[in-house]
Amino acid sequence: MTDQVLIDVQDGVATLTLNRPEKLNAFTGDMLKGLIAALDDCETRGDVAVVVLTGTGRGFCSGGDIGGMGEGHDVRPHITKDRIWQEIQAFPKRLARFEKPILAAVNGAAVGGGMDLALACDIRIAGESAKFAETYAKIGLLPGGGGAYFLPRLVGRARALELLWTADFIDGATALEIGLVNHVYPDDQLLAETIKLAKRIAAMPPLSIRLIKRTVDQSLKSDMDTAFDLVSSHIAIARSGPDHAEAIAAFKEKRPGKFGGF
Repeated sequence: MTDQVLIDVQDGVATLTLNRPEKLNAFTGDMLKGLIAALDDCETRGDVAVVVLTGTGRGFCSGGDIGGMGEGHDVRPHITKDRIWQEIQAFPKRLARFEKPILAAVNGAAVGGGMDLALACDIRIAGESAKFAETYAKIGLLPGGGGAYFLPRLVGRARALELLWTADFIDGATALEIGLVNHVYPDDQLLAETIKLAKRIAAMPPLSIRLIKRTVDQSLKSDMDTAFDLVSSHIAIARSGPDHAEAIAAFKEKRPGKFGGF
């Protein structure tokens, strides 16, 4: 795995850290491949229940390296499309199949493709220094990493279009006000508070957490009857496993549950 993505696992939480601080964690092909490899690893590990994504240093991720764009690069349409499809969009497409919760702890700048990385996560938590912007219009491009898909679903079409068209920066407080992030904390408390939330989720019955995520995602793409039919099946599966009985016993005995994942 590339050293541009660090992974640390403690108490059921895997922290993935983008590690290119000299460039405010602007992503490279190796970094994006490293993220996919880290997600693949976390998916299969029994000691990982929740994932936290953050960045080293002063920024979460400043997006693609603009210095690497422009003259001298192959801009033939099929080359550009293949790179976006296979590389830039690999992270959100992998997350669409990732059933464990993933939280973004946004420290500093989350710009362009960096904001898209955060948008693809299940929950975003910001530090007070966080700055968000979809800056594609400024360089004559479009949000290829998921911004045009995720942003209107989070903040509404009109507000999303304004942010995409103007490329304005917003701070953590504004992001909280419009529903882009769930919480804002002082920078020195951001990661600790995010991991605290992650550990609360990790302490829950794992199958229930995964099926809740699947149910929400399916419901956003389904009519009510279909969504209700699916969730009734998920409940039947969850109820048949030992974790449900253990959760009931733990509740009655006022103690933490000891869950095996089913």
